[in-house]
Amino acid sequence: MYTAAIDLGGTIVKIGLVHDGEVAASVQLDSNRLNGLVANLPRIRDAVHDLLARQGVTPLQLNGVGLAFPGLVDPKESRVLSTNLKYDDARDFDLRGWVERQWGVPFYIDNDARLAAVGEWYRGAARGRDNVVMVTLGTGIGTGVILNGKALYGPHFQAGSLGGHFVLDYRGRTCSCGNTGCVETLASSFFLPTIIREHPCLTEAFKREAAAYGFREIFALSRQGHREATLLRDECLEVWAATVITCIHAYDPEMVVIGGGVAKSADIVLPHIKKRVNERAWCPWGKVQIAGALLGDRAALAGLDYCLHSKNGVL
Repeated sequence: MYTAAIDLGGTIVKIGLVHDGEVAASVQLDSNRLNGLVANLPRIRDAVHDLLARQGVTPLQLNGVGLAFPGLVDPKESRVLSTNLKYDDARDFDLRGWVERQWGVPFYIDNDARLAAVGEWYRGAARGRDNVVMVTLGTGIGTGVILNGKALYGPHFQAGSLGGHFVLDYRGRTCSCGNTGCVETLASSFFLPTIIREHPCLTEAFKREAAAYGFREIFALSRQGHREATLLRDECLEVWAATVITCIHAYDPEMVVIGGGVAKSADIVLPHIKKRVNERAWCPWGKVQIAGALLGDRAALAGLDYCLHSKNGVL
């Protein structure tokens, strides 16, 4: 039996056929997120059909269809509760009904970072650990928490999921969530052009190219010795380290797993976070292990496979 798993990212949509936690086949689409979720569903449906055909899998061999969503989700009712400038029409759309009409199989939906945490706990870097925090660094900044061997949800399904909206600067810029000084406003891909344009120590020439820079370009320029790119990189490293330390103080994990697109520069990101955690985290019991995501961008897909196989989908 296979899971058709869909990870709705801010930049790309990852779709995979998963069997026993392993991705048998996958495809990626541009997110097209500004046009909403409903406009993307035909492309997603066609991609799933294509994967099934390529692998010789019929809907009868599907355990279910799962969706990792970048917002607050009620997985028990298969309902999107709240969005943040990503696929905002999802709150008013019956995704469970859509899946049943397309494939006639069970549907599961959850927050994307929580599912990434489940995936790394199930088949990745955190396998065998009971207390884990996952931090995903990319278009946004997400977090997911495994506490005493179970995913953390809370009564309103937002516990552990809002690490990107911890306040690091109460006098900072306004976040898209409505708060002020959130982690995402200081060091996410979504806010990077704004960070560059508003930075007091960058040249006007660099600022004019703000829209062309993502973290891939910033890290590449920094490796070449570019002063301004290195300044930006180092400030973001401090923000990410502070976020991890805050998660450690909040959730008391034995391990923090770092994932997302930025984690592709793990040779720089992980040593810096480890150093700051060892220096500054209040952990008299010992040292929290900092690890890179083992599953990469497949973590949420593996998490969906686990949840569709477990009782009611919820750990």
